[in-house]
Amino acid sequence: MKQLKKNGAAHKPHFALGIRWQLMLFIGGITLFTLLLVWGIITFALEPQYNRNIRTKLEGKAAAITALIDQSDTPISNRSYLGLTLNEEFWSGVSETFQDKKINVDGCCVDFSDSTLRCLKAYESMYPCLLHESTGAFGGDFGYNVDTRIAIQLRQKLFEDGELYQIVKVGSSMQMCVGRLSADGQYGIIVSTSLAQITIAAEVLRSILAPVALLLLVLDLLLAVLFSRWFTNPIRKLSNGAQEIAAGNYDVQIKVEHHDEIGRLAEDFNHMAAEVKRSAQLEKDILANVSHDLRTPLTLIKGYAETVRDLTGSDDAKRTEQCNIIVDETDRLSALVNSVMELSKVQSGAEKPSLVSFDMSELCFEVAGRYDALCDKNHWRLELLADDVCMVSADPAMMERVLHNLLGNAFHHIGADGTVVLRAIPNEHGCRIEVEDHGPGIPPEDLPYIFDRYYRARQDSGRTGTGLGLSITKAILQQHGFAFGVDSAVGRGSTFWFEMVDTRN
Repeated sequence: MKQLKKNGAAHKPHFALGIRWQLMLFIGGITLFTLLLVWGIITFALEPQYNRNIRTKLEGKAAAITALIDQSDTPISNRSYLGLTLNEEFWSGVSETFQDKKINVDGCCVDFSDSTLRCLKAYESMYPCLLHESTGAFGGDFGYNVDTRIAIQLRQKLFEDGELYQIVKVGSSMQMCVGRLSADGQYGIIVSTSLAQITIAAEVLRSILAPVALLLLVLDLLLAVLFSRWFTNPIRKLSNGAQEIAAGNYDVQIKVEHHDEIGRLAEDFNHMAAEVKRSAQLEKDILANVSHDLRTPLTLIKGYAETVRDLTGSDDAKRTEQCNIIVDETDRLSALVNSVMELSKVQSGAEKPSLVSFDMSELCFEVAGRYDALCDKNHWRLELLADDVCMVSADPAMMERVLHNLLGNAFHHIGADGTVVLRAIPNEHGCRIEVEDHGPGIPPEDLPYIFDRYYRARQDSGRTGTGLGLSITKAILQQHGFAFGVDSAVGRGSTFWFEMVDTRN
């Protein structure tokens, strides 16, 4: 099958999701993940974490109560043939400790026993208690059976293992029991408390989680639609603007509505559009200027060649004069073609710089010497300030071309004093080269474009020259990674500069 084409480009079918759908899927996925996480916590972590917290508290109470027994100077009980005798002073202190909340046993059952597995004392502050069965009200108080089967089994386990942790369940009631032995192993303390029906609470939470999840998912998707529309709107504008530029409309400007990354992208797009417009106009100017510069010498060459052929072939003087004009115009045409080819090679990267270490001051001396005849002929002066050694790493041939371009440009705009200055100034990284003229200067509006291809300032219109020298200079310096620029003021001249580095530093 033939591929459909639009604007001359083939478009392959693709199934990638747009940003709006990606945002909706992302927000929906985050919602589902959060709900699954909540479900997992309720199902697998809620009850164990609750039990761990209760156990930690009970173990702290048991340790504190055990410390009371270990600190007692006298036995807290004594069994003899007369029966069980309790140390009333000790138990009064325990009761006072509980009442003063020094050890908070509210909502707990505290069971004291000895190695006979019989209860010495029990403190109840909860009801019902699975360890101590209530025997009903008697005389206004509740009575308790403190030696139940469950209690005796727990005491036995405590004295056998040395510690106790067990959850007792009777019917729907549950009670967590934590036990410790005294230091001498004669007495055991079991602290217990009722457990909330955490499993029932978890089931309730899970039952309401489904409708809540559905509601949240619908709300999130609705918000995702609104948010994605708001979020992608400036991106759609950028896309439409890019299509406008591709269609040849370079006047597109996107309104900057946000001051975030997308806003900066819109600002960059507007800057790009302005540069594309300027570049397109520059290309038109280049084509027009090159066509004009090519047409003029070609017209002259053709005209004088026809004149020599038809009219002045027998007049040696006129023939020589006209042939010299043909040669000059041919040289001018060759210079223009060579400049265009040189710029193309440098900008395309076909001509790579060959870096060597050399003294830039010495190269300045060599290049300046080639302008002696030009200066003598026109009564100009080239002032060279390059007395210090300036070691740099660069391509000497390319740097010589840069110096020729800058000096040629300076002589082209030489001022009334007929002076051009060439400086080589050493610095800690290499050196700075400056070429200064005292000509008319460059208007501020022309400065940003002075290194562009075939760009000429307004006062240069109509002057001879290829207009590519500064463009070639820019391309060479960019290949080397050197900083460059121009400082100029109208009526005071211009100073073109670039800074070279020595890679040995």
